[in-house]
Amino acid sequence: FERLVEAYHQPVYNLTYRMLGAPQEAEDATQETFLRLYRRFDTYTPGRKFSSWLLTIASHCCIDRLRRQRGSSVSLEEIAEFAGPDRAAADPEAAAVATEREREVRQLLAELGPKDRAVVVLHYWYGLSYEEMAQALDCTVGAVKSRLHRARRTMAETLLARQEAVTSRRRAQGREVRG
Repeated sequence: FERLVEAYHQPVYNLTYRMLGAPQEAEDATQETFLRLYRRFDTYTPGRKFSSWLLTIASHCCIDRLRRQRGSSVSLEEIAEFAGPDRAAADPEAAAVATEREREVRQLLAELGPKDRAVVVLHYWYGLSYEEMAQALDCTVGAVKSRLHRARRTMAETLLARQEAVTSRRRAQGREVRG
């Protein structure tokens, strides 16, 4: 069990962090995931990919936590800036742009419902197939496709609205300066 925790701690933590948005919440969810794994190890089906099964447990753990938190939102101040391994090699301008994009993606993810967020994270960060996501989330492949489509559309609409608001503010500020 200790070797499993060592081997899978980072992927589980990454999933929980992307779904929950706060480092302490992610660490708590990671510990809870491994506790659930320990308690339910006898339910593992050897023909199933172990990492997918473990990520399923982690995503359910996050969904449960998000449901309990409903009504409260994750503070952006609680979200630590992600520093990827390639960031050090990047020039300062590229690093600043990447950091801003990551912050924006975290904000967009935080606004999605728990299952929509899970689908986006499992698909884009973990490359799970529609079938694996359906199994992980106890739903149909059609429901996964629908959730992913809806989540992408919601994120795109939110991003567009934010960009339009920034443009409008800049125009208004420009008028004030000239007026």
